[in-house]
Amino acid sequence: MHIPDGYLSPSTYITSYVVTAPFFAYGLKKVRKILAEESLPVISALTALSFLVMMLNIPIPGGTSGHAIGTAVIAILFGPWMAFLSITFVLTIQALVFGDGGITALAVNAFGMGLVAAIVGYYAFQFLSKILNEKIALFIAGWSSIVAAAFILAIVLGIQPLIATDAAGKPLYFPFGLKITIPAMAGSHALYFGIAEGIYTVIIIEFLKKQKIITRWYFQK
Repeated sequence: MHIPDGYLSPSTYITSYVVTAPFFAYGLKKVRKILAEESLPVISALTALSFLVMMLNIPIPGGTSGHAIGTAVIAILFGPWMAFLSITFVLTIQALVFGDGGITALAVNAFGMGLVAAIVGYYAFQFLSKILNEKIALFIAGWSSIVAAAFILAIVLGIQPLIATDAAGKPLYFPFGLKITIPAMAGSHALYFGIAEGIYTVIIIEFLKKQKIITRWYFQK
């Protein structure tokens, strides 16, 4: 799902940094108020897990790839802002060290896989856990978080042919439009990677609960 360098027009990635930066600054402010020293090992472990699952890229039609992200787990346990910052850190390391995702596209990737996925996963669980079995709510929260992220990134990629073309009308950057990117990315994540994300969310949180690792920080408790 990582968007690499060269796929986005300057107007897109410059705007994305401008839009995402205030959210990042606000997230830092929020996290300072809720972060506890004893929670750092759990957050670090979950962030490392997100790093690992995001490195398992599976190519999909439409010029990108799919993978789980682990955002919903961190969001449900520690809030959406912590998840956003954790995933942004992961994406930054992947872009700088492993070339997985571009530096120019970092803000877009962080906005989709970090901020949007965290907010959707967190609030989906907050709502669904009141009316559904907790494991079902966790699964749907994980599924919806990654599908929402894929949809946002699909839109950003799909509008590139509309906003950046040469004199002959040929796309200068990503060449495929929304008719390809939305089914390829949002569709594949809804059918395949979203299921993996949902299962991952259930397994990780249930494991931590059984081990009594998250008793003090689990928002629903």
